[in-house]
Amino acid sequence: MPLSVARAVMVMYGGAALSIIGIFINITTLGVITKRLPLMSPALLASTQHQAIAEFIVGGLVGAAVWIFLAISCRSGMNWARIAGTVLFAIDTVYVVDVTIGLDRQDAPFGVRVYAVAVWLAGLAATTLLWQRPSSTFFRARRP
Repeated sequence: MPLSVARAVMVMYGGAALSIIGIFINITTLGVITKRLPLMSPALLASTQHQAIAEFIVGGLVGAAVWIFLAISCRSGMNWARIAGTVLFAIDTVYVVDVTIGLDRQDAPFGVRVYAVAVWLAGLAATTLLWQRPSSTFFRARRP
């Protein structure tokens, strides 16, 4: 395995850690988000917060699992994983643009925006490393 793939795998494990950290960032900024909601009854507000917390936890765990799955698959030389990671990076690029400078910018707390950029940077690093010439040679050699 070339150094570029090994580094990409390490970055992907870092992305998984960021996904777990993101759970806590999202939960801690929930109060800022709920303050912006129109007046709600206390019961409806509590229900909305509980649902959001569950979504943050599930989303963070799924995100971490995807990072780990792609890292293991890339380490094994699976070219589809490199392509899938690139597609996910492209989707995340659209999300980050929206959260940082787009329509959702006003709704996203600062911590969420910083976290989104950090995850995007991890994706950028992994994608760049996976498409370098030594990486491409590695993935070509591993094809059946």
